[in-house]
Parts: sequence; C-alpha cells; structure tokens
Amino acid sequence: MIKLEREDDVFILTMDAGENRWNTNFVRAFDARLDEVLASAGPAALITTSSNPKFFSNGLDIEWRRGEGDGDGGDKAVFGEEFMKMMGKLITFPIPTICAINGHGFGAGFMSALCHDVRMMRSDRGYLCANELELGMAIPDPELALFRHKMSASAFFDTVQLARRWTGPDAQTAGFVNAVATQDELLPLAMDRARQLAPLGANRELFSQSKERIFGDSPSINDGNGAAYLLRHMADH
Repeated sequence: MIKLEREDDVFILTMDAGENRWNTNFVRAFDARLDEVLASAGPAALITTSSNPKFFSNGLDIEWRRGEGDGDGGDKAVFGEEFMKMMGKLITFPIPTICAINGHGFGAGFMSALCHDVRMMRSDRGYLCANELELGMAIPDPELALFRHKMSASAFFDTVQLARRWTGPDAQTAGFVNAVATQDELLPLAMDRARQLAPLGANRELFSQSKERIFGDSPSINDGNGAAYLLRHMADH
C-alpha cells in the first residue's frame, strides 16, 4: 500500500494502492512510514510520490465512506481526525519534504501535496483540484486553512470556490508548485532537490521549529486559526 525506500540521505515514500484514495487504513499505513522516517537520525529529506502514472492521489475513498459498515477501508468513525492529524504532522515534519506529483491530485490528495515543503509536478499531464463542491461536499475548516496558508489569495479563491483544475505549468505560475518536468524527469529532479536540502534535516528540532515560526505570530500555523492547529484538532470542528 505504501512503500518506503532510502537512497543515502533521501527517503522515498511511494503510494502504491492504485488511485491512492484515502481511507483509515491508507492513513495509518502512510503514517507508519512517516514514523519510520522520524526514527532515523542525521541529515535527511523525504520525497512523496505515486507508483501510478495517472493518479498521484484521487482523494477521499468516497465509495468506502458512503458504503455500509467499515468495509476494507477501516474504522470510519476515526478517519477525519486521524487524517487531519497526520496532515498536521506532515506540514511540520522535521526534515525537508518534496512532493513529486506524477498524476492527478484531487481533494485529500491535493491537501497532502500542499503539506510538503516543495512541490514538483508533471508538465504534460495531471491536475490538482479541490473538487468537494463538485461532489456536493463542504470543505472542512482545516482544509481551508491549509489552502489559505499555502496559496495566494487569488489562487485560494479559484481553488476552493471555483474548483479550478490546475495544470502543472499553471500551478507553477500561481506559485504553489515550485517546478514542472516531464514524467521521466520528475523523480530525478525531485531527487536532486532532496539531496540539496537533506543537510537542513540534520538539526530536526530546529527545522521543525522554524516551520512553525517563519510566518510570525499572526498568522501562525499553530495558533487557533492556523493550518497546523486545525489539522491536529479536527475533532473540535
């Protein structure tokens, strides 16, 4: 479901579950791989990508969510809280994180990409889209806070209110994707960037604290309206 490999100072987390839709079991598998990275020491960086050339992540496992019982996806009652807490862990992860978006990223998949420090996306295929309104679903406050934290005001509005589908080049122009590349070039480009950034992960406490401080007290990702706080306290909303 989730594979984790290491090449020198670079961890490569590969989502390997078809469309990589998020349910409780998928969250727990992803979170367990993050804990493996956290158990390491020294310089490091993390790349997240997908084995599916069409889908980075196709969002929430809607069939599981709307079906009867817990099914193969795990305990539905805890999904929202566990998913948001894991996103809160990722947004403040104590080593540099790079997301290699090699296919479509919708809804929860888009969220996970935004929780990384650096985003790289295919130039020739794939969209990023928060499509909850198209599905008749309200966007949760923690998700709104995350988008607001990572995007300009105009990109934020187009994303959450107009359900815009962002291509790689358009997302790069809007500023929330750092680089674009062809499918064959994407992972090597992410690896190069991860190797450059890995030394920053040597002092993990400092790196994590810096993420929480760089935006100042207001807006802070950890205050009552901040993205990290809301992600970690989903049960309160």
